[in-house]
Amino acid sequence: MHDISQSTNRETTDLEAEIVDLIPALRAFARTFHRNSVDADDLVQETLTKALANIGQFDPGTRLKSWLFTIMRNTFCTKFRIAKRESPGTKKCVSGVGVEAPSQEWTIRAKELERACNQLPEPYRAVLEYVVIEGRSYDDAAERFDCAIGTVKSRINRARRHLAAQLDEDFDWRR
Repeated sequence: MHDISQSTNRETTDLEAEIVDLIPALRAFARTFHRNSVDADDLVQETLTKALANIGQFDPGTRLKSWLFTIMRNTFCTKFRIAKRESPGTKKCVSGVGVEAPSQEWTIRAKELERACNQLPEPYRAVLEYVVIEGRSYDDAAERFDCAIGTVKSRINRARRHLAAQLDEDFDWRR
């Protein structure tokens, strides 16, 4: 029993020495995954940690270098998949989404605006709906309501002032 444990310890020590000899090859292989030498060294270190922790799973008679390269490749692929899944700023990532205002406030504001529009005198409301809401031109509105373009602009301006007063909003008079 004592001889078996000594030979196992000797084999493990020999494997560890071979692993140390393969560190330059591991660094070179890691550089194929990472251009940054710090990231490549981190990959080598993680590979060595996994290899030493699982040295008992190495099959004697197989190539140690291939076993280590497989550990490194699998480690890189796992980290890459995790980083891809958790990368910030992607479309599906929650951290990239800004805070959205609650919709209740907009619903209340829309109802207030509708009430204020219903209180507008008919000529103002009709021109405002036609130009602002439907997106028609001043020329089309002048033709439809049989008035001058200046009259259309005046009615829209008065409608905006009336709505601003009803909604307690500041109105930019330069428009």
